[in-house]
Amino acid sequence: MLLWFGDGAHWRGSDGIPTRLGEHLHLSVESVLIGAVIALPIGIVLGHYGRFGNLAISVSNVGRAIPSYGVLVIAFTLFGFGDGPIVLALTALAIPPMVTNSYVALTEVDPDIKEAARGMGYREFAQVLRIELPLAVPLIMAGIRTSAIQVVATATVAALIAGGGLGRYIVDGFAQFDYTKLFAGAVLVALLALATELSLSALERVLVPRGIRLLTARAARRGTAFKTA
Repeated sequence: MLLWFGDGAHWRGSDGIPTRLGEHLHLSVESVLIGAVIALPIGIVLGHYGRFGNLAISVSNVGRAIPSYGVLVIAFTLFGFGDGPIVLALTALAIPPMVTNSYVALTEVDPDIKEAARGMGYREFAQVLRIELPLAVPLIMAGIRTSAIQVVATATVAALIAGGGLGRYIVDGFAQFDYTKLFAGAVLVALLALATELSLSALERVLVPRGIRLLTARAARRGTAFKTA
């Protein structure tokens, strides 16, 4: 496998690693962004008002229960070849975790903090934007990370319905009995998933206000000291 990665032919052309990686990123990033545009406003609004939460979580759970490959096959059957059906299917898979986490994140904001914000004269939009969202960032980002990892993994399966991406190495390697190519593709997908997790974790640290990070760190230290004692 190391020899396979070291072969310059695998880094050039339409089947080269940079090309396949670009295809995989295109499918994954587009699907997650579209899913976020749809899911986050729904979850945030429902969480802020604390209404229809059971309905939102139930719909999200149904979405999670549908097999990923089944969604891809349905989209392929209805809309045919191309990136469009794949992005549509991956977007459908990305939405449920983000809806659930954003809803839970907003509902778990301390009611006393919300009441204090109203007492200080914050309007609804300003209260959500400046008070509730900063406190809810960790849980919201957890949902985005879950969706992103799921999309990156499922985009691999898209190669089974004539899609591009790193999954081509796995599917083509299996069909050609080229197991070196197959394992190399699996390693590339695993590395991309790991890079996605690390990148989004770094983004979360940037988005979480410094004061909340300090409070979380102090709470963690107190909990560790308590366990040690």
